Order: sequence, then structure tokens, then C-alpha cells
Amino acid sequence: MILKNLKATPRTNPDRLIGLRDSIYAADLLTTAIVHFNFFSWLAENPSTAMGICSTFGLSPRPVDVMLTLFKSYGLITGENDIFHLTDTAKEHLTSSSEFSLVPYFGNLADRPIIEKMLGVLKTGHPASWGGQAGKKDWATAMEDQAFADAFTAGMDSRGAYFAPGLARTFDFSPYHSLLDVAGGSGIYAAAIKEQWPALRAAVLEKPPVDVIARQALDNRGMTGRVEVVAGDMFEKDIPTGYDIHLYSHAIHDWTEEQNAVILANSFRNLNPGGIVMIHDAHIDEDKSGPRTVAEYSVLLMFVSYGKCYSVKEMRDLLEEAGFVNVRYQHTVGNRSIVTGEKK
Repeated sequence: MILKNLKATPRTNPDRLIGLRDSIYAADLLTTAIVHFNFFSWLAENPSTAMGICSTFGLSPRPVDVMLTLFKSYGLITGENDIFHLTDTAKEHLTSSSEFSLVPYFGNLADRPIIEKMLGVLKTGHPASWGGQAGKKDWATAMEDQAFADAFTAGMDSRGAYFAPGLARTFDFSPYHSLLDVAGGSGIYAAAIKEQWPALRAAVLEKPPVDVIARQALDNRGMTGRVEVVAGDMFEKDIPTGYDIHLYSHAIHDWTEEQNAVILANSFRNLNPGGIVMIHDAHIDEDKSGPRTVAEYSVLLMFVSYGKCYSVKEMRDLLEEAGFVNVRYQHTVGNRSIVTGEKK
């Protein structure tokens, strides 16, 4: 079943359910840090920078950044002048020397297979397979398989039934004439925006086989002829020209900063003058202390993709590096938000 009335809102709030799904690996990351590194006992004696932590334990910077953001959001560490310290809660309950230590309690989970997978991601920085199953492809490679692409796109479409109408309602699209939904999956975001703002010309850019999935989903919604689908790759230098908005919904978070620099440079090159790039996602606060639900979601992305949830500051830096100006942040619905930048 797919949402056909793209102006509809659910009668009840799904935030908690979405949060449960998105937080599924957060406890595994905390457990891994405790059982493999006795991390909090070490940090109690060795306040350290992120790079110092990487060097001591042989860990990769991207997952360590995600880990430290998670622990800050849980109130277990604080960061002052880039030096991380324990909070009183962590000192009392997550250090081995405390009479109230829970380290042995977490130790009972050390043999869970996912803990070894999490350790591998922390050390190498490379994503595990989707779901952490042995012998399976990582997410980006798996998306080339028709069956996986069908199932994954359907899952993201179901999430979009809540977030897409929210985005369409909360941003004023009236100054713009055309929108390209880059890596737009089923096309639900472009479709919801088109439904709310019918004068806007809308298209979806997707790689095969997802472009075919998008056409079918749009047809099922009665959007054929209203939203175009263009086959293409956002990493290609010459993505389609002639659009006032490039929308990236839940796309930037799958890739490294270096890869995102390429993506955003392509947008800047091909976007209409006076147009905007719009990053719709779950964003970390500027000081990387939360929100907790976004920090938990970032663990999932770190585990299965090459990315993470980026902070508002990180997005501003990436956009400005690409040439965009007037970078702005705006909340949409749930724990989602947009960061926009303008091409002068």
C-alpha cells in the first residue's frame, strides 16, 4: 500500500516507531566500546581528542566521530576545547573501578555477532553489509540488484509518506519554477512537492534499476506526466541542467565528505543561477551534542553506508566550499530538517 493523497497527514505520530528502527545499532556501538576497549575506564584516566582516541585504539575517524556524538547525546561525555571527558554518570556506571559499574553487565553481550561487525567498522571505516550479515554486499553495491532495490526503495517510500508532505508544507517553493529530486528513490518527495505546489516543474534523477521503480511508483500515484524521471548518476559531472532547485533527500548522508564535495560541485555547476540546493535529512546540532535520535540514526548510517548524519556546521562548510552562499537551516517535521544554499 502506498500513499496516494500526498497532502495527507497521519492521525497519529510515528516518530517513536521511526526512532526505534533508526536507533537499532546504537546500543551495539555502546556495547562494543565497553567490551572491546573498556573505553570509559580509559577516558577517565586519559581525557583525549578524537584523533587521540583513533590513535590509541586503532580506529577510523568517521565512526569515532559518530561514536563520540552518540555518547555526548547520551550524557556520557563532554567535549571542551576538543578534549573529551567523562560525565559523572559515566564515571559512576561505566568505569571498572566504580562500585556501581555496569561494565560486567554489558560484558554479557560481548559474544553477539553484530558486536564483531561493529568493531570491524570502527577499525576500518568501511561499512558492513546491509543488516550486518556475513557474505552480503554493502548497501551501495546491493542497490544494483533488482530485488534489493525494490525492497529498499519501498521501505524509503513508506518513510517518505510521513516526511515528504511535511517538507512540501514547511518550505515556500513559490519563488522557484523547477525542481530536480536527485537520487530521489521512488519520487515521493518530488511528487509531494508537485502536489502542494502544482506550478513547479518536477523531475527525479535516479540510477538504474531505481529509475524504473520510480516510474512505476509515480504511475501508481497518478503522477505520470506530472513528474518526469531521468536516468542518471549524481556523481557524473554533467547532471541535468535547467532546474532552480536541486533536492537531496536522505542522499548526502550515505557518502563521505569527499564524495559529497563532488556531488555538491556537480550541483553548483549545473543549477540555474539564483537557484538553491536543498539538503533534506536528519541533521546533528552544530556542537555535535545531539539530538539523541539523530545521533542514534547516525550509527545506522555509519554501519551500513560510507556516511553519517552530518551536523549543520559540516553541511554549511560543504556547501560554502562548493560555492553556495546564504546557507540556512529550517526544521520540517519529526527530527528532519533542511539546509539550503544559494547559487548567486
